[in-house]
Amino acid sequence: MTSSMPVPPLIKVVAFLAAMLPTASWAGTADDINALTNVASRVAPIIGAASSCQSIDQSRVQNMVAQFRAMLKSVSPSDADRQTVAQMFDRYVLDGRSAVAAGQITCKTTERQLADLEQSVFAPDSPTPSTGAPGAPAAPSAAATPAPADTQPSATRGITDREIRFGIVAPFSGVSRDLGRQMEIGITTAFNKVNDAGGVEGRQLHLIHADDGYEPTRTLAAMRQLYEKDRVFANIGNVGTPTTAVALPYAIENRAILFGAFTGAPLLRNRPPDRYVFNYRASYEEETGAVVRYLLKVRRLQPSQIAVFAQQDAYGDAGFAGVQKAYRQLGLNDSAILRVNYKRNTIDVDDAIKTLRGQKHNIGAVVMVATYRAAAKFIEKTRDLMPNLVYTNVSFVGSSELASELKLLGPRYTQGVIVTQVVPAVGGYSSIVLEFKNALNKYFQGEPPTYVSLEGYIAANILIEGLKRAGPQPDTEKLVDALDSMRDLDLGLGAPLGFSRSEHQASHRVWATMLDANGNFLPLDLE
Repeated sequence: MTSSMPVPPLIKVVAFLAAMLPTASWAGTADDINALTNVASRVAPIIGAASSCQSIDQSRVQNMVAQFRAMLKSVSPSDADRQTVAQMFDRYVLDGRSAVAAGQITCKTTERQLADLEQSVFAPDSPTPSTGAPGAPAAPSAAATPAPADTQPSATRGITDREIRFGIVAPFSGVSRDLGRQMEIGITTAFNKVNDAGGVEGRQLHLIHADDGYEPTRTLAAMRQLYEKDRVFANIGNVGTPTTAVALPYAIENRAILFGAFTGAPLLRNRPPDRYVFNYRASYEEETGAVVRYLLKVRRLQPSQIAVFAQQDAYGDAGFAGVQKAYRQLGLNDSAILRVNYKRNTIDVDDAIKTLRGQKHNIGAVVMVATYRAAAKFIEKTRDLMPNLVYTNVSFVGSSELASELKLLGPRYTQGVIVTQVVPAVGGYSSIVLEFKNALNKYFQGEPPTYVSLEGYIAANILIEGLKRAGPQPDTEKLVDALDSMRDLDLGLGAPLGFSRSEHQASHRVWATMLDANGNFLPLDLE
């Protein structure tokens, strides 16, 4: 949005919501920021629900988001107030999505609520999004817009003469929802960028999401919804190891491409590789191996001083196996490595800490294979008990989210926490990072760059290059062949990317970062 965007008077929206939702309480004497907070709690669920309905033109949704953010910028007295309301708005958007996914609200009802909201915001003295009036927010590209009614399908599922539909299965609800949201933002940013340049062979790229809440019991239904109902061409950016373990056999059985999943698990890295599975990122074995060597050779810890705090599932198993492999490669006995666990989608870390405290020998470092909230809770509860403990995390933790959680606790909780990364530093000035930030600012203005969204952006750009090479009439086999022949792709990461018939992982590079007292990531040399 720009400063010239017409901002509807706040009182118009408040009056509309008071009429539409009788339970809403609007005090005429309330200050603007309080009123806007109430607006967020009523508007955002409608926007979230509408974003989950394919029958609703997503440009309408994005225009409403832009209008709200313009109001927020106009009336908020401080950056802190803006951030607080924006975070609340995002949470309520996710609630709206979840309501549609759970069948608590229908798309027909959502369409009516959105239309009423648009009428209030844009009429009579504000131009509607469809007028193209000067200063009106630009509609997003077709990355989030259904194909026109006259679009003709091709013989390939998910591809028409005007669009290619992709799916992502990820948590958009629950304690790990920010991981799904950030992957979606990164992929959509890349899709929007190429769509604005005319698409791929004239086709717009469209991303459809399905929420599994990071629960494997929900993943198969989400995959089926995307493949059988939404008829997507392929999946990109699926989030999580235990959930991808369910998605993988379904994709292979249907000969559907599973691209750039947000996991470093070995199940996606078979030798030789599965034909329809492609990875961007380094593996968990590569991340944990780099950390173990750092702790032993640079920090000079003894092998018995390193413990593993892991999620009690396939994700934790994959990370722990990486630590074991690193020990074996160094000629060390891996049978006595201490592993302490917590349950997925919880922050119940007490048993893990109790086991850690009960060790007779001194634990000097913990390799953490966790998600951001559980990791933050573990650090919070052990920092005073074990003040010299070195904390390391693999990239799946959600680096920016972890930093945000720890910053709320104070400087001594952030200081020295290590996170390995599979993308360059988001605070750096590499070509890919600068390109990503510019695109992110264009399509998601005010959204801060994160390591997760950057990974989604990179993975999507690799896929886009593969689509370009697949020719004017792409299908699954043509895209696989195009990816297998991709060599030395330079996206500005400082190292070439590519695949072959025997290698379906584009990058093996591991970067490392360390948080300072202010919660900022600084580069760390692991050698």
